[in-house]
Amino acid sequence: MPGESRSDGQVSSSDRNRLLDAVNLRLLSELHGNPRLSMSELARRVGMSAPAVTDRVQRLERAGVIAGFRMDVDPAALGMPVTAVVRIRPGPGQLPKVAEAARETPQVVECHRITGEDCFFLKLHAPSISQLEEVLDRFLLFGQTTTSIVVSTPVPTRPLPLPLSPEANT
Repeated sequence: MPGESRSDGQVSSSDRNRLLDAVNLRLLSELHGNPRLSMSELARRVGMSAPAVTDRVQRLERAGVIAGFRMDVDPAALGMPVTAVVRIRPGPGQLPKVAEAARETPQVVECHRITGEDCFFLKLHAPSISQLEEVLDRFLLFGQTTTSIVVSTPVPTRPLPLPLSPEANT
């Protein structure tokens, strides 16, 4: 059945693509707009029963199409108005230590392994410049850092664009 796991627990890309029919794309679109919708409200919006919608959403979750539901909190409201992006070029043998330090540092909200001269890209939040410096000092033990402070965010985090439904292509 489309979206069911293979014997190794993974979902094939062809099964995942079959899950992206017009109804499921509509469900994803509605959930993008408001991830807190109840299944009954979501069902009303797409013209289906709540159990059918629940089943479809659960299949999308099992297939990894829906990776989770998140809350978006303003860091400044939590006393962390300083946002920075940091590129790290680890010294020899320090690669795993940078990843571990990032996992263990609560101010780091994103850590990406990247290509190019640097190996890591971090995004972090801090209450002040001096506390940003303290966080950066943890990473200086493992290599060179390049830090940029975010002054504004003209494009905040947003949902991925959804593909056109198969019916739209006909």
